[in-house]
Amino acid sequence: MTFYDFSAKKINGATVQLSNYAGQVVLVVNTASKCGFTPQFKELEELYQKYQDQGLVILGFPTNQFAHQDPGTDAEILTFCQVNYGVTFPMFEKIDVNGAVAHPLFVYLKSQTRAWLGRDIKWNFTKFLIDRNGHVIRRFAPAVSPIKIERDIEKALQSK
Repeated sequence: MTFYDFSAKKINGATVQLSNYAGQVVLVVNTASKCGFTPQFKELEELYQKYQDQGLVILGFPTNQFAHQDPGTDAEILTFCQVNYGVTFPMFEKIDVNGAVAHPLFVYLKSQTRAWLGRDIKWNFTKFLIDRNGHVIRRFAPAVSPIKIERDIEKALQSK
């Protein structure tokens, strides 16, 4: 099983087969609009603009599971991200990342990695870097700035 075996609904409701991203390096991020880490959207967009032509795609998955920091509708979330941070990378519908109704993609991502205190996602802006073959390379904690993982992204982009 790989990242490509899953599908997800974009923020506009259209279902996307994640196999559409085959051959690209993917950074999956669970996001929130009212979190102390929300300014990371700016750095995520900068990385996307800098590396998308080399094969990087960033996928944002809003969640309201952590202190209810993304209570808005999908449309409100998308508008917030675009207006405040100029986000152009793909955003997906709001999901759960932990618990009984966690999105299957996040169940898979967590099964492939481990955090300091187990597999569950502890907060918004946990990041998963996926190689061009759909395998999880590494998981990054919420406090890790997107710019701090630029070297990992560059290395993944150079691999085939």
